[in-house]
Amino acid sequence: MQSKKFSVIGFGRIGRRHSKIIHEYAHSELVSITDIDPESLEKADELGIEATSYNDIEEFLEKDNNQSDVVCICTPNGWHTEYAIKVLNAGYHVVIEKPMGITKEACLDVISAQESSGKRVFVVKQNRYSPPSVWMKQVIDEGLIGDVLMVQVNCYWNRDDRYYGGTTWRGTKDMDGGALYTQFSHFIDIMFWVFGDVKQPKSIVKNFTHPDLKDFDDSGFAQFEFVKGGIGSINYSTSCWDTNMESSITVVGTKGSFKVGGQYMNEIEYCHIEDYEMPELEPTNPPNDYGPFKGSAANHHYVIENVVETLNGLSEATANAYEGMKVVSIIERIYEAASSEK
Repeated sequence: MQSKKFSVIGFGRIGRRHSKIIHEYAHSELVSITDIDPESLEKADELGIEATSYNDIEEFLEKDNNQSDVVCICTPNGWHTEYAIKVLNAGYHVVIEKPMGITKEACLDVISAQESSGKRVFVVKQNRYSPPSVWMKQVIDEGLIGDVLMVQVNCYWNRDDRYYGGTTWRGTKDMDGGALYTQFSHFIDIMFWVFGDVKQPKSIVKNFTHPDLKDFDDSGFAQFEFVKGGIGSINYSTSCWDTNMESSITVVGTKGSFKVGGQYMNEIEYCHIEDYEMPELEPTNPPNDYGPFKGSAANHHYVIENVVETLNGLSEATANAYEGMKVVSIIERIYEAASSEK
């Protein structure tokens, strides 16, 4: 398999994770890292990473001159789509961290740039690689629980001053977007991936425990119907004290029910399906560890592997630009519904 050359734009926690995986994977090479903060770039030495450093995307585009094949966008959310369009138009494939963007319109602009450039867009949706998620999709795709009647997504996490106090962009409307974008878009993606699009959302969002975050939510409810049939809901909060509590999906069908739960949707907590015996699944990878707070399952290595294999014609993208746009569209409609209720 032909090795691919990567560069990473944004060298924060996620950018460093991308860079380390690219550096260590046998079929990828890390060419450069870019960040506007010189102190962030200095952390490359701590990780044992050797790569050219650039101070902004313009310097990267000028000096890399298509030496790289793929660019990973790991910046604050508000720059994802703008930077993706720039690198696509410059002739690079692009990997966009979650969320793909913070408006459907901006995501559509990325799709347009993909089509005109002839390059590929990969959207990071690493929860699709978790064994419980793969199992859930198989169960639904094969119709094992009959008609889907009800889907409930619960996400109860902790994001306090230890998280929001460390950067200038987290918790801002223009760069972060909202809790559903930064914290829970992976779980909305799993819902969309397995059950399809939603319609007619009704929602309430609140900011209970983060008074310093203006125009920003920490908790909410959303209810909707699925286009394919059945009803669903998302209940979420980042106000849990001290640590994450739960990420789960409960599904009720005409021939069975199940619940995928745990702190990070990492285990099957309940399964009772007609004429079905629950198989033993592979263990789920541990959550991303960011010191005082934790994230979803650490599956980024599968993302980079999928990109390399797809560009070598050996696989298909696990999550493409259209799917990334649809997840953003669902989140955008939930927030719009909440605004219309005020």
